[in-house]
Amino acid sequence: MGHQAGKLKHTHKISVCTSCRHKGDHCRPGFELISKLRHAIDMAGDSLTESFEISGVACMAGCDRPCTVAYHSTRKATYLFGDIDPDADIDDLVEFAKQYSVLRDGWCSSVDRPGKLRKSTLARVPASLVVIENQEVLAS
Repeated sequence: MGHQAGKLKHTHKISVCTSCRHKGDHCRPGFELISKLRHAIDMAGDSLTESFEISGVACMAGCDRPCTVAYHSTRKATYLFGDIDPDADIDDLVEFAKQYSVLRDGWCSSVDRPGKLRKSTLARVPASLVVIENQEVLAS
């Protein structure tokens, strides 16, 4: 990889479903997608490699649209994409990573997303800030 140990500062995350499989098939393409995506992000350069952590998750409830991939970061919209092909869609995923990394709030229109990601969006969840306030209970 193009980084030194101890210098990583992941500010974005890409999660890939490892449970997804095409109906009637025993293969789980999420593992292949993770491997190919990690390699492609590393090849894209240090700034992307240092910015993104890529990991698998057990299920993202997109079972009818394998593979599912999510992009998320603090204070940014989260995206969930489906129908991702490990052999055909890596370039679109890397291009979206570049785009997503510079979007202040993560928000972009479908026409601004690269290639297949324009039409394979399953969800865009707005960023939320959770604020917990201390409340005093006054005894009467």
